[in-house]
Amino acid sequence: MSVDTIGAYAAQTAAAAQAVSATTGSTSATAVPPITQSDFLSLIIAQLKDQDPTQPADPNQFINQIATLSEVSGINGMQSSMSNLSNSMQSSQLLTGTSLIGHQVLAAGTTATTPAGGSVKGAVAAPTGATGVTIQVTDPSGALVRTIQVAPSSSGLTNFTWDGTTNSGALAPAGTYTFSAAATVGGSPTSLSPFLASTVNSVTIDPTTQTLALNTSSGTLSLANVVQVN
Repeated sequence: MSVDTIGAYAAQTAAAAQAVSATTGSTSATAVPPITQSDFLSLIIAQLKDQDPTQPADPNQFINQIATLSEVSGINGMQSSMSNLSNSMQSSQLLTGTSLIGHQVLAAGTTATTPAGGSVKGAVAAPTGATGVTIQVTDPSGALVRTIQVAPSSSGLTNFTWDGTTNSGALAPAGTYTFSAAATVGGSPTSLSPFLASTVNSVTIDPTTQTLALNTSSGTLSLANVVQVN
């Protein structure tokens, strides 16, 4: 078969595929195998060999075919580079995450599980003009266990620590406790969102989002939600 142009070959291939589909009575589209770079070069060489010496192929058409090959090769190279970059970024994230193992991280949260008499560290972002910050600790039944008063920091976060005791001074039993916070501004209470500290035990890459996840003593956290590392 004489092949005059790559376009003619593609048309002949598509026509053959349609003929096969019609013969078999298939109602689904028949996929035409993609032409590889090696196939592309073979077709161009065949085109040059089979051309009529008295009517040679149009040089412009030949240059366009070579340009098409270069464009396809460039896209394939870019895809490979992007894949390598993605793998490199994942490795970098894991390396960053492993350096956090054993450290305490501060992230938004309201609950913490502690052993009997266990302590919990946390912080709040006190608004400008706050004259006092109140932290309340409640047990799983909702009963108030401890009220903590702290002076707001003039800059940055205002830290607090619950030492695991009740308002009466007794050790609180093991369990999951809830923390709430409020700041006094102009004589009125303003609700705040607390940050609680937890220890990083291990790290993983989320297969769905490709982001780094920290497996801590308080559950799984996203690195993006961490506001402080101790």
